[in-house]
Amino acid sequence: MLAYAEKLTAHPGDMVEADVEALRSVGFSDRDVLDICEVVAYYAYANRIVDGLGVSLESWITED
Repeated sequence: MLAYAEKLTAHPGDMVEADVEALRSVGFSDRDVLDICEVVAYYAYANRIVDGLGVSLESWITED
């Protein structure tokens, strides 16, 4: 699952059916694969929106 999520995040254009089959082969259902894909895609989307708008981190996040 984590290898799938990492690949989808870093190299989305390289995804192939074999990536989905690898998840199925270890017991993930099609619904599970959809859920994993949706979560990864949502975070990619949300991060790009924030980056694209130049949103700064909250000060409490960046304090040491």
